[in-house]
Amino acid sequence: MTIIASDLDRTLIYSPAALALAVPDAAAPRLLCVEVYEGRPLSFLTETAAAFLADLAGRAHFVPVTTRTREQYGRVRLPGPPPRYAICANGGHLLVDGEADAGWRARVGRELAAGSAPLAEVRAHLERAADPAWLRKLRTAEDLFAYLVVERAAVPEEWLKELGEWAEGRGWSVSAQGRKVYAVPRPLTKSAAVAEVVRRVGEPAADGVLAAGDSLLDTDLLLAADRAWRPGHGELAARGWTAPHVTALDERGVAAGEEILRQMAGCLP
Repeated sequence: MTIIASDLDRTLIYSPAALALAVPDAAAPRLLCVEVYEGRPLSFLTETAAAFLADLAGRAHFVPVTTRTREQYGRVRLPGPPPRYAICANGGHLLVDGEADAGWRARVGRELAAGSAPLAEVRAHLERAADPAWLRKLRTAEDLFAYLVVERAAVPEEWLKELGEWAEGRGWSVSAQGRKVYAVPRPLTKSAAVAEVVRRVGEPAADGVLAAGDSLLDTDLLLAADRAWRPGHGELAARGWTAPHVTALDERGVAAGEEILRQMAGCLP
């Protein structure tokens, strides 16, 4: 059975600010809310996308693959049956029937210790380097990586470039997604966790892996898949990034999420 490993935010599900509804209001698609935060609707997909996703979840192993923490992922209520496997914290946690796999987390910890600078060092640098004029929050996620919540338009591109160069020398990478700037250890990857799911499923080549994502943190996931998609927005689109087996869509916003699921559905027997 095919494995469908997809990023969530700005790939399948969208905040109101990311919907990019480029049609008259009367022609806008009906939306399904799949996340509520502090009593307010937060994430959506189209009803058509929801139908595709529910169908895919019945015909393939659907694996959500997100940089969200386990708590943040727990707020999301996707259509279809609950996924057997889910990947949180950019590969740092593998959930099996909703429970974190302790063995996987221990393995990740060993790889991070061997291949990247400590989180405390990176967080301290972010505290020193970020300008309070545009920094809104500095957080760590699952004791694995750090991220800033910023006023994105006010963040100098040169600052992001310098941060990326500093991080690279310490085995970390930087990704800017909407109002968040992530600093993530390079050994912490979505593709490694998906490979573990493929191993556990145990079917020959798992009948292939389909993947989707929009950011630099999804690059390894897309490259490791048999076929992949990226929307017409996000970091990868801004850089014109693609690969021979990656479909670069023109659609942006919530329409891209629907088209990704439509094309994935067309790949299944």
